[in-house]
Amino acid sequence: MKSLWNESEARKYDTDLALRVYTSRLLGRNKDLVMHGGGNTSVKLETKNIFGETESLLYVKGSGWDLETIEEAGFAPVRMDHLLRLAELPTLSDPEMVNELKTHMTNAAVPTPSVETILHAILPFKYVDHTHADAIVTITNTEDGEARIREIYGERVVVIPYIMPGFDLARLCNEIFSREAHAGTEGMVLLNHGIFTFGETARESYERMIQLVDEAESYLQDKQAWKLPVMHAEPQSIELSEIAALRQAVSEVAGRPMILNCDDANDKLAFAQHEDIARISQQGPATPDHVIRTKRLPMLGRDVSGFQREYQAYFDRNAPLAKDEKQILDQAPRVILDNKLGLVSVGKSMKDASIINDIYSHTINIIRRGERLGGYRALPEKDIFDVEYWDLEQAKLKKAGADPIFSGEVALVTGCVSGIGRACVNALLKRGAAVIGLDIDINVETMLDSVAFLGLQCDLTNTEQVMQVLERGVKHFGGVDILILNAGIFPESERVAELSDSTWRKVMSINLDANLVLLRTLYPILKMAPAGGRVAVIGSKNVPAPGPGAAAYSVSKAALNQLARVLALEWGEDNIRINSLHPNGVFDTALWTEEILQQRARHYGISVDEYKRNNLLHTEVRSCDVAELACELCGPLFSRTTGAQIAVDGGNDRVV
Repeated sequence: MKSLWNESEARKYDTDLALRVYTSRLLGRNKDLVMHGGGNTSVKLETKNIFGETESLLYVKGSGWDLETIEEAGFAPVRMDHLLRLAELPTLSDPEMVNELKTHMTNAAVPTPSVETILHAILPFKYVDHTHADAIVTITNTEDGEARIREIYGERVVVIPYIMPGFDLARLCNEIFSREAHAGTEGMVLLNHGIFTFGETARESYERMIQLVDEAESYLQDKQAWKLPVMHAEPQSIELSEIAALRQAVSEVAGRPMILNCDDANDKLAFAQHEDIARISQQGPATPDHVIRTKRLPMLGRDVSGFQREYQAYFDRNAPLAKDEKQILDQAPRVILDNKLGLVSVGKSMKDASIINDIYSHTINIIRRGERLGGYRALPEKDIFDVEYWDLEQAKLKKAGADPIFSGEVALVTGCVSGIGRACVNALLKRGAAVIGLDIDINVETMLDSVAFLGLQCDLTNTEQVMQVLERGVKHFGGVDILILNAGIFPESERVAELSDSTWRKVMSINLDANLVLLRTLYPILKMAPAGGRVAVIGSKNVPAPGPGAAAYSVSKAALNQLARVLALEWGEDNIRINSLHPNGVFDTALWTEEILQQRARHYGISVDEYKRNNLLHTEVRSCDVAELACELCGPLFSRTTGAQIAVDGGNDRVV
């Protein structure tokens, strides 16, 4: 491991707190040290209060901030004198501790201080760094981990036996560190947890961290336990409906729709196929900060209906309280290891699932390295349970506000690069959905920088391409709950007498046939949607009120509308709702250029603005208006509506 300190970069940070930000970000860049909010850092500063008096404050990383992107606003200032007094108390519950931290900050606008704030305060150094370095966690998660740590560092580090994070850990560290630390102490290793370093300058604390972790990596390298050999996986075929069924079962246990991200990269699939996977995967997480419930599924069986019974038994084995005194919230696993799917990460959102994937990817390497050191050994089940059902964690779950209406659900939108399709994507993301976007335009792959969006180029008239992108989408998110059929073409105006066979077939192929294939293919997936499948068809005013010169378009949209009505009849028993929207005069799409708008306005002898509002309500209909209603049709407000047709046209005298 190499130091990333850059002197010219560091000069840009001209205060002690700014340098704290700089070295925190350096730590955050290295995912072998910290990841996704893990680790914390602090700096002790002297400041003037509102009365002009000098106060000693600990600026410690606040909850919710990530070291890689932290700013000065991410550090919570807490009064040092109060923290040191707290450290001397014989007992203090963790909820009481959090209250004391929050009520002794000097800035009410910053986030809640880390639960390890008191621990940072008792270390007598200006700068303190804490990480969950993979190398340290690997070594301490072995049978003789403490002996190995002492072999590597001798008396240069203070070793702390495992104890759950919180006040008791801070008190134990205070006792042991004050007794064992000396002038040559460079760090503190918390067994099964991580490592602390410190110094009088930001650079000293940071580079001590790099040096100590590098020594641990070198130790593992000497034991042939750092660079891991490539494992070889045996790819397996799987039906998309199997993935959807797994997601449905997990969501049932969770009590809400969940995202399932299937990662069948060679290393993940090979780990899931490991001959001893039942033992090595079920011991527990690499660190209590990353408690993730893990379930192993055999290749031929995906019955996860036993999850609830399994976790109730887990609770019964460990809970010191009666069942009705402690609530287990969301018992579903967050990691599933499957011989066909590899590493399956489960989350309320794709962001959560991605974080879990990253964490468990590191855990896989930690387990494999631990095995090469003589055997991976996690904390006892009771310790893991205590962290998972810690008062602070349960309070966090209960305090969390309501999720967006489509949280944990997956939507698929066709023709999504522009116009109504793009507006639908934005509206769905705003409501918490993960979105698969299909478009023939290659720009679909880069149109949005969001972990919740997967853009896939696809010619919807090419069945082979459709099958390929659906496989990618379902593996990425776990299924499809919402389908918005938006893709279509509007050919140049032609009277029926001049309409060519090729134009007719092309319009029917895209506007009708492609949608039939998509609907038929997704039917077994939609009927396993945890909250029921939903389809919104973007039709046209031309369905109830066709116009001259648009025979192919009008007929294709009318046929699609009729198909939707039939499917509402056939799929209702599968709890799949299908409704249609008929927009008209939506001018903020690629179809309508400024030149065409001006031509049409001149034809009617009115201004462009009047032309846009040429409806009964004299209002402009925008793509976002159609998209918002399409999303509402798929939401709880219309949960008892199917087979409906709704005009979105500002009122059209021919339709009314």
